[in-house]
Amino acid sequence: MISLAPKRSRTQHEPRQAQFPDLSPVEQLRAGRLARRLPQLYAGLVLYGLTAACLIRSRLGNAPWDVLHQGIAAHLGVSIGTVTIAVSVLVLLGWIPLRQMPGLGTLSNALIVGLATNLGLAILPAPHAVPAQIALMAAGIAGNAVATAMYIGARFGPGPRDGLMTGMHRRTGRPIWIVRTSLEVSVVVAGIALGGVFGVGTVLYAVTIGPLVQPLLPLFQVRTAELQPAGRSSAVR
Repeated sequence: MISLAPKRSRTQHEPRQAQFPDLSPVEQLRAGRLARRLPQLYAGLVLYGLTAACLIRSRLGNAPWDVLHQGIAAHLGVSIGTVTIAVSVLVLLGWIPLRQMPGLGTLSNALIVGLATNLGLAILPAPHAVPAQIALMAAGIAGNAVATAMYIGARFGPGPRDGLMTGMHRRTGRPIWIVRTSLEVSVVVAGIALGGVFGVGTVLYAVTIGPLVQPLLPLFQVRTAELQPAGRSSAVR
């Protein structure tokens, strides 16, 4: 979710975590500035779940993975947040053959985003007027970008799904945009088949979230002690 050099250019399809080192959970804690990083991490994760709920309540199209989560939830008769947590655990199991190292943020993401999504769905009414739906969709996308920049900038590791994409990119050698697109198209198609809501919100989220996060990330990026990732030489940084 590896250098912090500001001159490094990136395309919108490059993983948002690629500029941060793959530190172990212990190394992430040793990097310092916990008084800022931990509150920022958890505020970002809660906001992420609440803004995901905004998109769901707008009924104009969920974020790509939430199309799948909603479809599964409808068939199992459970909450979307519960499915989000369960899918996160399954995705983390997929990290094992990819030799990905989960961080504190990764594990926290797997639990808190689903709980916050359930909270948002419990307190947010579903608007019926189209202008209100559009406003809720826009707030969901913009707020989700802020939330993403917050939890990534705290430097506690990528979320389960982003880590899956970066891990597959490293193991297969495929361009990250191909890996990302393939995964998200697959989950959207499966979600639609199961009854998840796909719409303009899904498309807008997919094409705007990267460009929105890009300028926000420097605002939330926490400078920490530069620690050497375990088991790596400085040449690979």
